[in-house]
Amino acid sequence: MSNTLLEFKNLVTEFHTEGKVVTAVNNISFTLNKGETIGVVGESGSGKSVTSLSAMRLIPSPPGKIANGEIIFHKKDREKVDLLQLSEKEMRAHRGNDIAMIFQEPMTSLNPVFTCGDQVMEAIILHQNMSKSEAKDLTIKLFEEVQLPDPDRIFSTYPHQISGGQKQRVMIAMAMSCQPSVLVADEPTTALDVTVQKTILELMQKLQKEHDMGILFITHDLGVIAELADKVVVMYKGDIVEQGSVWEIFNNPQHPYTKGLLACRPPLDKRYTFLPTVGDFMKTNDKGENIANDISVEEFTKDLVISKSERDKAQKELFSNEPILKINKLKTYFPIRNGFFGGITDYVKAVDDISFDVYPGETLGLVGESGCGKTTTGRTILRLNEPTEGQMLYNGRDIASFDENELREFRKEVQIIFQDPYSSLNPRMTIGNAIMEPMQVHGILDNDEERKKRVEELLEKVSLGAEHFNRYPHEFSGGQRQRIGIARALAVNPKFIICDESVSALDVSVQAQVLNLLNDLKKEFGLTYIFISHDLSVVKYMSDRMVVMQNGKIEEMGDADQIYSEAKTAYTQRLIAAIPEGRKENIKKVAKA
Repeated sequence: MSNTLLEFKNLVTEFHTEGKVVTAVNNISFTLNKGETIGVVGESGSGKSVTSLSAMRLIPSPPGKIANGEIIFHKKDREKVDLLQLSEKEMRAHRGNDIAMIFQEPMTSLNPVFTCGDQVMEAIILHQNMSKSEAKDLTIKLFEEVQLPDPDRIFSTYPHQISGGQKQRVMIAMAMSCQPSVLVADEPTTALDVTVQKTILELMQKLQKEHDMGILFITHDLGVIAELADKVVVMYKGDIVEQGSVWEIFNNPQHPYTKGLLACRPPLDKRYTFLPTVGDFMKTNDKGENIANDISVEEFTKDLVISKSERDKAQKELFSNEPILKINKLKTYFPIRNGFFGGITDYVKAVDDISFDVYPGETLGLVGESGCGKTTTGRTILRLNEPTEGQMLYNGRDIASFDENELREFRKEVQIIFQDPYSSLNPRMTIGNAIMEPMQVHGILDNDEERKKRVEELLEKVSLGAEHFNRYPHEFSGGQRQRIGIARALAVNPKFIICDESVSALDVSVQAQVLNLLNDLKKEFGLTYIFISHDLSVVKYMSDRMVVMQNGKIEEMGDADQIYSEAKTAYTQRLIAAIPEGRKENIKKVAKA
């Protein structure tokens, strides 16, 4: 009896825009079997999400069109059906029932006006012959199965009332409601904390074993794939450039693009002078031959490693100076009120009695799960949130006592790069004017002509160009928008920058480029950073010292390498254990198991 569930045969998916045809998926073929997980890997624009949407027949038409190929689904009764030949009505019987999908962003795929329970019930009633009460019982049972706390309460809550990880579990419950044969998961853990990501991945593996499902797991993170997948399909510009078992791909990658994806993840056991990028591996020589064809990832990166003695020398020099910023017993509390006009009933202790110093030229990492207080700490330093108690000294001066003019001058020296560059840029303002605006506010340079020239220099500095000056934010990719945010922060010649989750939503290759850029700018302009992230591997790579936060308090603080190798608290150990490392030794164990 065949174990095959889904066959992609010569699939071509196109988008017709403004007189030109973009081939998003170009003649690809692969097969998914029962109980198997295939990781489809690639950067944004590689065609991986379009592949999954083609399987679900969710390509928007126009402008999208499945131009060629077959997607054969093997039903439970052994009958085979080409999903591309079905009518929309026939496809609806399979979509959600036999083939279910978990989307990348649960907040936008859950309806904000319906409760979580109602939305899962709707899927059950649509596909199964059940009464409302039976559907409700099954929904609560599914919420238990996906390990949601207090399933009865979650049933009655709206999506905005629960965390990102809980929303993702609701989406998994909805996808599992009809016991599908195939589960398509499109970047389901991208913006989640590593600990939440780990529980979601474990949950998917558990459900797969119980239901013998096939999983198509789409991601840009090969570390996640290493711990989850049986086979890997690597996509680049719509083509499959390499496919094979997870062990083959990690142990002996053949294509330069695959090598680049593996190399650009921040290593946990060593430090590099810079992170390799996919572009480094895709370079060609005078004959047009790829320079990374015959070289392994290990060979490529061996000369990038910083020795312990080099780092110790740099650290000694760094900490011989006086701190530029001293935080002493800082508290930031937010009041909880009883109703709109009611009195204060309690406080959310977002930052609760923390103390640390930052030295000139240092990168201090703030790490912890969502809600630990790291972002509030950064915002309080800039007085975007007012402190409740404590002392913040910048070059010996108390930030809390600054008047309006002093605060404006302080914010010229201390800038912030926000997590989401799209929402922090005005969509109606060209990016050139967005970068120029803080220069106008602070009276930097004599006139707009000089400022424009400076903006063009900054765009070149962050690997964009003067020709981008008159474009709008929507015309750029996520990585490019993050570069614009960095250029805007640099426009006022700051000495200190707070980077708030500034790479968390980027592809690993784009993330590597932005991290390299931040390090280059730090050397060039003598900058000091506070680097805030929930991703401990990125924080460890970027930071000299690390502050681990939980529930508004500091759990642990010290040298970044030392904390990783000798974590003292159970919480830090749990954070480190949750990092998907993608080590070959781990894959070997999985392969043998």
